[in-house]
Amino acid sequence: MSGKLTDVAIRNAKPGPKSYRMFDAGGMYLEVTPAGGKLWRLKYRFGGKEKRLALGAYPEVPLSQSNKDAPTGARQKAFDARSLLAQGIDPGAVKQAQKSVERAAGETFKLVACQWHEKFTPKWTQGHAARILTSLAQDAFPWLGHRPIREILPPEILSVARRVEARGAIETAHRLVGNIGMVFRYAVASGLAESDPTRDLRGALSPTNEKHHASVTDPKAVGDLLRAIESYSGSLVTRCALRLARWCLFVLASCVTPNGPRSTPTPKNGASPPPR
Repeated sequence: MSGKLTDVAIRNAKPGPKSYRMFDAGGMYLEVTPAGGKLWRLKYRFGGKEKRLALGAYPEVPLSQSNKDAPTGARQKAFDARSLLAQGIDPGAVKQAQKSVERAAGETFKLVACQWHEKFTPKWTQGHAARILTSLAQDAFPWLGHRPIREILPPEILSVARRVEARGAIETAHRLVGNIGMVFRYAVASGLAESDPTRDLRGALSPTNEKHHASVTDPKAVGDLLRAIESYSGSLVTRCALRLARWCLFVLASCVTPNGPRSTPTPKNGASPPPR
């Protein structure tokens, strides 16, 4: 793998007012930028289109590999790329796929969960935001936090939830799965995951004990109730139901006076009032 360029010529190359190229062989060249950067490029054609592949920067990537322990040289990288082309493979697509794999490995569940929490914290009460983060930190991060979010499977989440369930905190286990599901839905929307694995866990946990709560009769407590409804961050179906209930509360309140239900006035012409 020889070409026109030499290490001496590369070292002596000075920046100019515009970028210029120093060609080697087989479409490989060194681009010298006005800022003094020296960038290896490979020009090639694939699918009838001209493309360019970045091979690294000099001197981190030398012209040729001096020994087996030295970094891979630009000529070797160009040779490997041309070998892929000979097999009908686009080396640029291969490089993008490798970058995607490396990026996905760095997108852990803990990292994405913290991004989700930070984004939605302004919409929650301070106490609610703290409870969510504490739950994830105690019951999810120790087992899922380091895992790439794309690779997490339903059994892993179920195992985490069952640890909580085993200590008798069944409702907490359900809430934990719900919060993990919201992290995954955020990841899916952000292009960081393919799907929400918590969807496959329906019926996998012990059912919660249904509790009937006393009605809110104190007018001062209504505000707390409305704020709790607004800050609820569970499933979409439950959120919609709670907001519908809030709307119904206002409708009923508008139909009631301190002396009882509001009566419908009778029209002056004696006609029957319209049906409700």
